Amino acid sequence: MTENPDDRLKKCENCVQDFARKRRIVKTDEFSSVFRLRPVFRTAHFVLYTRLNALPHARLGVVAAKRLAPRAVTRNTVKRVTRELFRLTPLPSIDCVVRLSKPVNTKAGPATTARLKRELHGELKQLFASQRLAAGTP
Repeated sequence: MTENPDDRLKKCENCVQDFARKRRIVKTDEFSSVFRLRPVFRTAHFVLYTRLNALPHARLGVVAAKRLAPRAVTRNTVKRVTRELFRLTPLPSIDCVVRLSKPVNTKAGPATTARLKRELHGELKQLFASQRLAAGTP
């Protein structure tokens, strides 16, 4: 059963519904300043690094290395699912960098499957929920 997009909007009344350039971490020095800090949260395939920022909103950077996800389709799926969850999750003013830390699939297996997307979605939801709870947001 798929979720109706209108239902998702109702659940997320307080969060911003875009992923504009101002909500992205794009410069190398911005990534480096977040990576210098200790990882905040880990799941089976991801590591989350965060740092407080002085902006009125959270920003996101995603790192999906080719050696951990050999196919571009898989790397793009990881990024797409991460951006979508970030967009729908209300977060405090922090810089988040989500890094793929373990191989997601191999060249021999299928590039993307519904099962893979479900697993990624579940793990990333845990990462962002940890930051909401740390900030005191329900």
